[in-house]
Amino acid sequence: MIPMDHYRSTAHELLEKISAGQASARDIEESLKARISQTDPRVKAYVRLAEQNSSDCAGVATKSGPLAGIPIAVKDNICTEGIETGCCSKILGGFKPPYDATVITRLRAAGASIIPSKLNMDEFAFGSSTENSCFGPTHNPWDLGRVPGGSSGGSAAAVAADEAIMALGSDTGGSIRQPAAFCGVVGLKPTYGRVSRYGLIAFASSLDQIGPLTKDVHDACLLMNVIAGPDPMDSTSCSSQPPDYTRSLVQDVKGLSIGIPKEYFVEGMDPEVKEIVREAIKKIESLGAKTKEVSLPHTQYAVPVYYIIATAEASSNLARFDGVQYGLRSSDKRQITGSKLIDMYKHTRGEGFGPEAKRRILLGTFALSHGYYDAYYLRALKVRTLIWRDFKNVFEECDCLLTPTTPTPAFNIGEKTDDPLQMYLSDVLTISANLAGIPAISIPCGFTRAGLPVGMQMLAPAFKEETLFKAAFTYEQATPWHTMKPKL
Repeated sequence: MIPMDHYRSTAHELLEKISAGQASARDIEESLKARISQTDPRVKAYVRLAEQNSSDCAGVATKSGPLAGIPIAVKDNICTEGIETGCCSKILGGFKPPYDATVITRLRAAGASIIPSKLNMDEFAFGSSTENSCFGPTHNPWDLGRVPGGSSGGSAAAVAADEAIMALGSDTGGSIRQPAAFCGVVGLKPTYGRVSRYGLIAFASSLDQIGPLTKDVHDACLLMNVIAGPDPMDSTSCSSQPPDYTRSLVQDVKGLSIGIPKEYFVEGMDPEVKEIVREAIKKIESLGAKTKEVSLPHTQYAVPVYYIIATAEASSNLARFDGVQYGLRSSDKRQITGSKLIDMYKHTRGEGFGPEAKRRILLGTFALSHGYYDAYYLRALKVRTLIWRDFKNVFEECDCLLTPTTPTPAFNIGEKTDDPLQMYLSDVLTISANLAGIPAISIPCGFTRAGLPVGMQMLAPAFKEETLFKAAFTYEQATPWHTMKPKL
């Protein structure tokens, strides 16, 4: 009789069970498959849900490696050979990559199995709610009427609902951390260049990073140990070897200097979120950390700077999707090949991209257009440098920063779809880390009176993920929040 509760466990707990002969890769797979069948019709974290291949997972049990026997769920913008990968967009319908992303290659080499179904997301990672998917929205496991955040909403919801042991997401302006906060799980945006972007379908190439969404900090360390490191296939990856992140799993923040940026407790922030994060600050102080108020004066410009740079890069990256070699091609009878090739492009892109993708392509193309490049894009790059300098100056006087991850808890599905500006402001506290290229983590720090999770964000200097892991692990182990589960 297979124990059917393996899906509840963390990866490090399952590795101990496998080592002790109390579980096998097949046991874990069957348990997870049953859980997904039971809950995903309501959560809708997965798209193109496929049957797991038991023989493949059984083969994993014979392999050695730090994640042997552990199934990994993957966001729909990370390439997996032979497994459909479409960024939850109609324009990439039917596309099966002929290669694995570097992170997938490394996971397979570490003995992990890749779940052959992808996790839901906002189309091309354009959004903060996973409502911009051609498959429809994912539902927050804590309240099925609310969003899970975005764009990695499927990844966060799957981990929170115990439909995944661990998951990969991507973060361009908060797309790992914001859904992690909304769903009560751990989400890390690594330093830009720490994890290879080869095989990640690009949104904004100077901002994108792949990272883990996990049930606790220990699992995030395990996953980072496998996926981080230099990659000759990615010219922006850092050439230095990463440390063993599990060495950061030490409960000790005595003497750690933590800055509290005054600009991150913004006007209009939900009072409960502010109160819960303030209590988290008191808790980490009681564990021995020293806190001080600091200032990041250019924070107010982060949202407009981000939505110029990110949309400009998106319009450039998405120009390749034209219906010629793969994905959707319009069947509109008005298009004629040859001299009317431009009509085929127009109809294909018109049918294939959703409203938010079109909005961002138009914004980005405008920002890069003749006569506006200097006024918008070039100026945004200069202000980005000022934001980076703010962090550089602050980190000369403190080891890391602590802020809320989001200004509100998860909002209702449909609440912000008619107001793009309000949706964009959902990322106001996460965007700056991407602009500066620094690592940031979100961990659960409490619940609202309505039972919704609240996330606490910590930020550190570039390539100082160990500082984040140590501080986050110390707080996590002294609090119960990461052990709480939604009632599905």
